[in-house]
Amino acid sequence: MVDDVPDRPERRRYPRIKAKVPVELLCPGAAPMRMTTDEISLCGCYVETMFTMEVGTELGVVLSVEEENIRAKGVVVTKYPQVGNGIDFVELGKDDSRKLSEFISEHQPE
Repeated sequence: MVDDVPDRPERRRYPRIKAKVPVELLCPGAAPMRMTTDEISLCGCYVETMFTMEVGTELGVVLSVEEENIRAKGVVVTKYPQVGNGIDFVELGKDDSRKLSEFISEHQPE
């Protein structure tokens, strides 16, 4: 069983944190979806939703962090039906990246 491997290397590019951040997902031709993240990192987030999107779906992402909006272009990279989606940020502006990085640093567990 894979979980029995004690020293499995971390594959993620950036640390992720458990955080409930309000997020709006903007898909072309569909109404905006408002939800919260379950986990977030500098390169993406995971959202829990009953109505999952297909892997490969491109979308706009607007995170509401400390009364500021952080905008990114994203793509759905994982789909767990009736559970949630993993979203990879494929475009994140320099200022938005800095804001998100600061938020993550401030909320990382000790």
